[in-house]
Amino acid sequence: MKIAFLTADGNRIEAQAQPGASVMEIATGAGVPGIIGECSGSMACGTCHCKLTDDRYALVGPPGDDEAAMLEFSDTEPTATSRLSCQIALTPAHDGLIVHVPPWA
Repeated sequence: MKIAFLTADGNRIEAQAQPGASVMEIATGAGVPGIIGECSGSMACGTCHCKLTDDRYALVGPPGDDEAAMLEFSDTEPTATSRLSCQIALTPAHDGLIVHVPPWA
């Protein structure tokens, strides 16, 4: 399956993904700028913050309580459709997912 990342500077980076991988793993493997993942996906840093469109957010679902708390401490301003990309485990239903990478403060 394929997912796309829209970077803060307007570039689109497409990457192949396998079900079960996290969006963060795909982003860092594809060299997407702005998805850093300093904690390697342990939900301890917020450096993999991403934003989704409303329809894709509904498909992925909202963050859990711990993830929502971490988003509040992110260096970028969270929105109603923010998620930590390390917490989005891909399924076949996510084929075509578009992930927006916010600018870092």
